[in-house]
Amino acid sequence: QSQFIISSPPQNYPLYIRSVPTENELKFHYTVHTSLDVVDEKISAMGKALVDQRELYLGLLYPTEDYKVYGYVTNSKVKFVMVVDSSNTALRDNEIRSMFRKLHNSYTDIMCNPFYNPGDRIHSRAFDNMVNSMMMQVC
Repeated sequence: QSQFIISSPPQNYPLYIRSVPTENELKFHYTVHTSLDVVDEKISAMGKALVDQRELYLGLLYPTEDYKVYGYVTNSKVKFVMVVDSSNTALRDNEIRSMFRKLHNSYTDIMCNPFYNPGDRIHSRAFDNMVNSMMMQVC
């Protein structure tokens, strides 16, 4: 079980949400929206020391009984959140970081599309395929 979400600043409305399987989607939404507050807290706690970095991997935001929640923020304050099953012990921190970088690169490709309006929900078959392949790796 896992979920990816991309959230846009400053209102934190979702640009992209993907859950596997879909039957626990509402529980995932609650977990993700709670984690966006944790992302904001971590960013403000780090202060200006990390402002000049191009990307900000936040690592494990918090573990719950059932899930682990990871966060990543771009230099434009777009937040990526990944929720994975706590029972998945094979997934390491450097693999999560690599997935976020891959997700960020694909997101950048979408932003470079002249037909995409920034702030709109992401509807891209190539992006969906990339996220699906990452989710198969996680599940």
